[in-house]
Amino acid sequence: MQNVRSSVRGRAAARGGVLALATVTAAGAALLVAPAAHAETVDVAYSCQSPIGKKDAVSPIDITSVPSGSGYRLTMTFKKGVSSSPIELGKGAMNPSATIKVGGADPGTVSVAGAPNDAAIPANTPIKINDLTGTYTPKKSGKVTFTAGVLTIKALGTVTTCNATNSPKPSLSLDVTAAGGSGGATAPSGADTLPQTGPADSAVALGTFGGTVLLAGVAGVLWLTRRAARTR
Repeated sequence: MQNVRSSVRGRAAARGGVLALATVTAAGAALLVAPAAHAETVDVAYSCQSPIGKKDAVSPIDITSVPSGSGYRLTMTFKKGVSSSPIELGKGAMNPSATIKVGGADPGTVSVAGAPNDAAIPANTPIKINDLTGTYTPKKSGKVTFTAGVLTIKALGTVTTCNATNSPKPSLSLDVTAAGGSGGATAPSGADTLPQTGPADSAVALGTFGGTVLLAGVAGVLWLTRRAARTR
């Protein structure tokens, strides 16, 4: 009878240890989730100077990011068309690009570009801008912001430059960690670059901590199992 009771107690202790390990594992997995970036849609009022005169337009703009190597892949999305043409722009006739202003700990600019228009744009209608993308690699660690800058539209041998006139607020903010001191936001001339949704080093640090907690949980289960075996 004593052996039966010891066996029951041993099995109960082992089950308790497994449950404790499952709880610790879940906590460790939660710690591995990197903090999300803060992004929002911002209305940008553009004043566009074209060869035929001035055009004004307002477009809500998103700037989002995903991890890209040691940096971040940025995507700039226009919700409404900007400027217009007095004549139809055939498929592939319009090429858009822009700069994104980087503020905060690592100030500078990021150049982004998009594909030509995939369908004809009728005359005197807002020009739909395809998503513009680029890569940002931080030179300095800290919190940075990304704000819509100058939009450039090239079409039929002409260049239209659109400047934001309403001092838009940032569309995206990130906590970044510099990697190796190369690349990153440049001076006003810009350079092809893009962002991510969370600092990689922070995720690694959290993962290391979570792994330590997990190992502690495993050690606890082994101790409980051995103790149960000794009481049989």
